Formats: sequence, structure tokens, C-alpha cells
Amino acid sequence: MIIQEFSFGNFRSFKDIQTLNLSSAKIKSKYESIDNNNIIKDSKYKDASFLKSKAIYGANACGKSNVVKAFVTFIRIIRQSVKDEEILNLVEPFRLSTETENEPSFFQLIFWIDNVRYRYGFELDNEKIYAEWLYAKPGERELAYFIRDNQKIIEIDKTNFSEGNKLVSLFGDYTSDNEIFRNNSLLLSSISSLGFGKLSKQIIENIASIIVINGLGHSGLFSFALDSLSDEKRKKYIVNFLKNGDTGIENIDTFDIPSEDSLKDSETEKNKKTKIVVSTRKKYNENLEFSKEESFPFRMMESEGTLKLFELSPFIFEALKENRPLIIDEFDARFHPLLTKKIIELFNSNKNGSSQLIFTTHDTNLLSADLLRRDQIEFVEKDKYGASHLYSLVKFKGIRNTDSFEKDYINGKYGAIPFLGDFENLLNFEDNA
Repeated sequence: MIIQEFSFGNFRSFKDIQTLNLSSAKIKSKYESIDNNNIIKDSKYKDASFLKSKAIYGANACGKSNVVKAFVTFIRIIRQSVKDEEILNLVEPFRLSTETENEPSFFQLIFWIDNVRYRYGFELDNEKIYAEWLYAKPGERELAYFIRDNQKIIEIDKTNFSEGNKLVSLFGDYTSDNEIFRNNSLLLSSISSLGFGKLSKQIIENIASIIVINGLGHSGLFSFALDSLSDEKRKKYIVNFLKNGDTGIENIDTFDIPSEDSLKDSETEKNKKTKIVVSTRKKYNENLEFSKEESFPFRMMESEGTLKLFELSPFIFEALKENRPLIIDEFDARFHPLLTKKIIELFNSNKNGSSQLIFTTHDTNLLSADLLRRDQIEFVEKDKYGASHLYSLVKFKGIRNTDSFEKDYINGKYGAIPFLGDFENLLNFEDNA
């Protein structure tokens, strides 16, 4: 799956509809190799080409994380709207304007599966879905596969989206008692849950394959990495990732130990076990010769940066191996700048087929024409009304490839930096008491 564009509006700090565009612009980079390596080109995408990575910059509290939260909300509602009637509570409109606080939020994804471009989206609030649509471009012309207005299907392509037409024929009354057309359930998700909804299921599965990491340190990330160690290929990749990250780790193993509950006499508690992760490092003798390996409790002894690298590595493996998009909030947190650069170079490599990396960051070392094209750099800035705006470096005129993107950004040329007060005043404790 390839992401071409993701648009969202009236969501959290974003008042107006904003678009994160991963189509490559018609520009030339500092080096031809960057234009060749950082772009996805394939005849099956016709004349379209896409970016392998996109960096999002901005001041604290500007809305960068809300871009990631928009992805999370979009994906979770698609996956769970049929089963979970409370899932729409994830939707939070822009509340600093009377114009939008009671209006629906907007989400739309343009993406490619094989050689077909799809455009799928919906408008909704906490209680109901107001609109939903699916368009496809299997040839030269974009076709409306279905258009939903509230609980009515106002247009459907009987030929290219026959599964939708079949469902509509079965449930033509659109009443509130009809679970398929529940006002808080997506039509596409409903069709995909049925045996004949093959295209809908394919679309839902591809959207659900997008990996989003918006909370490092979450126990679920560590658990996923821990489970990945049971697969030899994934374990080897994780260990090599940690080795290449200069962590000093030689190997990682897991051991099962009886949990406290299993020490009870009850038969039902007997088989309960807890997994312990152990990292091993080289041990040297007095002659500085390597003699053996020493084991350490992983979570207790390793640094926060090493733990983060461990948690991220299986997701990077999945993204690159299966050509899945990967979205990471606060990508550079706990990482050395050289390490973040190396991971970005992985995705921008000519050996990466079509996996895409989208990340938020404060690391200005990455703002370099030696690493990223101008269309791979995005900014988020809040206006005086508290609304966030998303825009690309490629939109600025007169930017040369020999310019220092980092220096210009720090100097405020592109905006999206904090306007800081006089911190020396904070030394006047009587005035601040």
C-alpha cells in the first residue's frame, strides 16, 4: 500500500482541512542520487511517484502530534466502528471557534493498492456519520464506487462495486433498526465484515496495515517486541539493529520464570509464567581480552534509548519487509542524531521498495539537502487563533539546494518555531512569586 495524501479537518487543533501530501514534487535535489533513492517510482502507479519519508517540524504544542492522532483516529474508526459503538468518541473538533465546535470532522485518505488509486473518506462527530465516500481510479477516470449521505446511499457503482450494491439491495430500507446502516457505523467496514465484501475487506486490511506509534514507553510496544523474539528471523533483525545502534549488546534472550500466582497450590495457577528479557555483553579479563559474556536484566540495566530502539526495531522490520507505512510521533526522542539519520537512510535507500516513513521531530540536524528533498520536509504552525496549519518547505520560493535548511529554520525563515519570552525574568523570584 502507498499513501499519496492524507487530509483531515476540524480535528483537535486543526480547524480547516489540511493535507499531508506524499506525492513527489517536480523538483531537483542537490544530488541526483537523492532524487533516485528517496522516491518510489513504478510503472504500476502510472505517472505518479511518491516520497519514501516525510519529516514534520514545529514548535511544542503547535499540533505535530495531532497529525499522528488524526491517523490513529481515522484507522481505529475504520477498524472498530462496526463492533464498538463508542469509538466515535475519539473524534474531537476544533473547540476554539464557534464556527466549528458543533460541525463534523473530516478525514480522507488517497492511496494505492497495486495499480489502482482509491480515495476514501468520511465526515462525522461523536454521535453519527454524516457522509462517507469511496472513489477509485482503475483506469484514466476516477469513478464513484459509493457515496453516502447520512444513512442514505445516494450513488453506487453496480458494476465495479457490486458487493456494495448487493448489500444495499438486501437492506434497502436504511432504517435505524438496520445494524448495517447504523448511523455510527461505516458502510465500508460493514461490507468488509461480510463474506462477499472482498474489495472492501482488501481496502480495510490495507488501511489497517499502517503502523502508527504515538506513545513510546507504552507496555504494548515492549510486549510486541518481546513476542517478536520468539521468531528467529525477527530476533536476528532486532539483535542486529541493536548492534548497529552501538548499544554494546551482543544478544538478547528470554526466560520463563514462575509468576507469583503460580507459587500457589491451585492447579489453575500452576502453569502461569512471566517472561524475563536478558541482554548479553562481552566481558574482558585483566589483559583486555574477551573471555566470556555477561548477562543483564534488559529493562533494568539498559538505557531509555536502547529500550526505545528495541521497541521500534520489530515495527521497522515489519514496515520494510512488508512495504507497510510507518508513522512515528517524537521520532528523535532519546535517540542520538546520527542514529535517527541512519534509520531515515534505511527508508530512503534504493533497496527499500515502497515502505514509507512519516515522523514528527525536533532534530534540526535532519534538515539537510544531503538527506532530504524539500518536499520531504513539512512544518506545523499555530496562528493567533490557536489553529494549526500544515505546509511544506517546497511551497517556499527561492530556496536553493545549497541553502542551509537547518540554519534558515532556526532563524525563523520558514516559521513553525516557538516565540519565546525573556527567560531572565524567571530569575526575579519576588516578581514571579
